[in-house]
Amino acid sequence: MLEFLIRRVAVSIVTLIVISVVVFTGVRMIPGDPARVMAGTDADAAGLEEIRAKYGLNDPIPVQYLRWAALAARGDLGRSIRTRDPVITTVAKKLPITVELACLAVLIAVAIAIPAGVLAAVRRNTVWDVLASSASLCGVSVPNFWLGIMLILFFSVRLGWLPASGFVSFWESPTANLQRMVMPAFVLGTALAAVLMRQTRNSMIGVLSADYIRTAYSKGLAGRAVIFRHAIRNSLIPVVTILGLQAGALMSGAVVTEQIFVVPG
Repeated sequence: MLEFLIRRVAVSIVTLIVISVVVFTGVRMIPGDPARVMAGTDADAAGLEEIRAKYGLNDPIPVQYLRWAALAARGDLGRSIRTRDPVITTVAKKLPITVELACLAVLIAVAIAIPAGVLAAVRRNTVWDVLASSASLCGVSVPNFWLGIMLILFFSVRLGWLPASGFVSFWESPTANLQRMVMPAFVLGTALAAVLMRQTRNSMIGVLSADYIRTAYSKGLAGRAVIFRHAIRNSLIPVVTILGLQAGALMSGAVVTEQIFVVPG
């Protein structure tokens, strides 16, 4: 077990290094001059050269990366070009908001996907199965920004039930926080719900055809008892795996949703 953990940690470290090299190099290869972004459009050549010398922008990219990696290893991620605040401070301030949004999205996705997937599997080839499959297809296909705009127009502009944008801390007002987070969380969790719904349906269909399920029916167990006590429990194993893989993607996918609903994540 210890050997396995050491091996996994080593692989994770190598993966992080490779990703950081690729991202750092890609960002530096993008057309544009970071010095001009920091100095503004009115800066002269002398001012631009001073900024390049100050931040080592004239150095080769490998040298710049090693300098950044050494500082990042000590927890110094530099300062934001736009706000001039320390990056680590900005991340510590905004990350909890994104984490809350992602967690709410997961809860909404699970609450929708599991019951719908189970119902579609149990009522296979019926209208419920068709509706669940159609909803899953729509959930994957509809862009987040379009769905977010439609929800704002309907629930905020037309009905006036929910605030269109903004953020209130949960500790300041739980009610106001949930009112402002429910729509962005629903938008963010839609695609995840669609994926989980399909996985739940497929897994449940496979479990319902297993020998031990047929044995349970042959012993006289009620259909509801077989489904809830035996089938669902085993069918959720691959669903939990998919959920773990997709939950991390919500953190990066939250950017567009946060922009639409003006959530400061």
